[in-house]
Amino acid sequence: MLDVVQTQNIELRQRQEEKCILIVDDEAIIRDLCHRALKGYRVLEAVDGEEALKVFENGGVDVILTDVMMPNMDGIELLKRLKEREPTLVVIVMTGYADKDIILNALKADADDFITKPLNLLQLKTAIEKALVKKALKEEIANLKNVDRLKSNFLSLVSHKFRTPITSISLFLQNLASGIYDPEDPEYREHLGMIYKESCYLGGLVTDLLNFSQMMDKGDQLNLEPCNLNSIILDILPASREVAGKNGVEIAFNLDPIPSLFLDREKVSFALKQVIDNAFKFSKDKGKVSIVIERQEEFCRIIVEDQGIGISKEDLPKIFEKFYQVDRENTGQIRGFGLGLFYAREFIRRHHGKLVIESEPGDGTRVTITLPAAEGCPI
Repeated sequence: MLDVVQTQNIELRQRQEEKCILIVDDEAIIRDLCHRALKGYRVLEAVDGEEALKVFENGGVDVILTDVMMPNMDGIELLKRLKEREPTLVVIVMTGYADKDIILNALKADADDFITKPLNLLQLKTAIEKALVKKALKEEIANLKNVDRLKSNFLSLVSHKFRTPITSISLFLQNLASGIYDPEDPEYREHLGMIYKESCYLGGLVTDLLNFSQMMDKGDQLNLEPCNLNSIILDILPASREVAGKNGVEIAFNLDPIPSLFLDREKVSFALKQVIDNAFKFSKDKGKVSIVIERQEEFCRIIVEDQGIGISKEDLPKIFEKFYQVDRENTGQIRGFGLGLFYAREFIRRHHGKLVIESEPGDGTRVTITLPAAEGCPI
């Protein structure tokens, strides 16, 4: 029985140490008292709202305990700005004032709890514990809402992507059944070729959906094995529909001899394919796509650069969002589902790597993938 209790206490301490509390107060003695009372948690301190925002932007803060009356930026203004940045963040307001206006303003700014000064240390600990529970519930609700929104967006996108080619095929078949087309008419052959392309496009959409579904079903687990990046890229190019569709685009290689790395071949291949496909997809009819692999001390870099249409500053921050597609002419006919870059970056991150995109409208796009280059052992 004693072992069970000890184990539970150890687990509790571990959970606490993972949680970060930010104390914001211009009085050093208050910060010190709170810090001592919250032993077991990771505690950060700030002397006013401006400093608190800088600390918060570094990430990792779970709960903020803030005074109201502070110089530079008071607690109410800090509360408003924090909630704008992260609605699920839990903020506890400390105040020595019983002013109804202060409490009302804090409630309007979505304060989660109040503690009155002078502080009751037991009350403080209890408030922090409640705040962490509330934060977990907020995050769970937000995740459920996000899943529901993504599901709705996905169904809408899929129906739109399928509707256009299906409509084209349906109209052609209706006209054919009505005897409108003469099989000897050159226009008939032209339309027949277009319908064949639309059928192939539908088949490609179904394949992409199955690929995305398989990737999602496999979860976060990495199946690491020795992989050669050069051979992966050389396997991707001949199998790519986008590469085959741009005969006028030259491919330039500069592939350093890189030793085998321990990677999840399927996930890394998927990520590289999305990047290479996009380079050709958004290239003009003529141009060049360069693919570079180089070793830099402890890292390998894969650089894919095109001379295509580029990405605007407005679109660049959004391209890793699920279902987002760059559609500069607002045609709604961009091929694909807007999921490729989202999963590409996610898979590279799981390998402790980075995927960075630089682009200017009309001047092409440069994608840099950085992966750890440890030899002879798993990542």
